[in-house]
Amino acid sequence: MIELNRAVAVAMARGPEAGLQLLAEPWLEAALAGYHLFHAAVADLQRRAGRLQAAEAAYRQALELTANEAERTFLRRRLGEVVGAEPL
Repeated sequence: MIELNRAVAVAMARGPEAGLQLLAEPWLEAALAGYHLFHAAVADLQRRAGRLQAAEAAYRQALELTANEAERTFLRRRLGEVVGAEPL
């Protein structure tokens, strides 16, 4: 969790590429693979970096991992933005 927060902070200060680089660490990906906020953060940074296909995949993964309806609504809206369609 601390490393996820750190990566988001670094991305805010240095741009999405810097945050994505930190989140791409294999040990971090493995440790947080089942955590929806990890995938949501990756998706947001991919979106901000202009990698819409990668963002779409990460948003879909985050959606699969959360049951919270408010979070699902947010993630669906963002997913709709990156695929260029209405929210699901």
